[in-house]
Amino acid sequence: MSEKAAFEAGIKLAALFHQFIGAPVSPENAELLERAMESCMRLQPYVVEAEVRINRKKLEKALSSYGYTSLTPEMLYAKVSVEVEGERAVAVMEWDEEKNYPLMRLL
Repeated sequence: MSEKAAFEAGIKLAALFHQFIGAPVSPENAELLERAMESCMRLQPYVVEAEVRINRKKLEKALSSYGYTSLTPEMLYAKVSVEVEGERAVAVMEWDEEKNYPLMRLL
């Protein structure tokens, strides 16, 4: 894996995080939001695969009396695969309960 590919994978996850945290989400639109986030990542250079999941248990727990809430880092899991100059990098971003922080790591 090249440094360029690893860098690009990290940039994609950071962009996703900062673009979508705070977006309105409900059980009814969670899948639609996941697909929209994946689609946005796939538009970026070098991306060959993207996967986003919203933790439904955490979503349900956070719902307001109006039936929705804002997407929080604790709810988000994302995985991206990029290829740069023939080198591939796969990275994930997921909530780390122990650190109370959304961490990114290369696979």
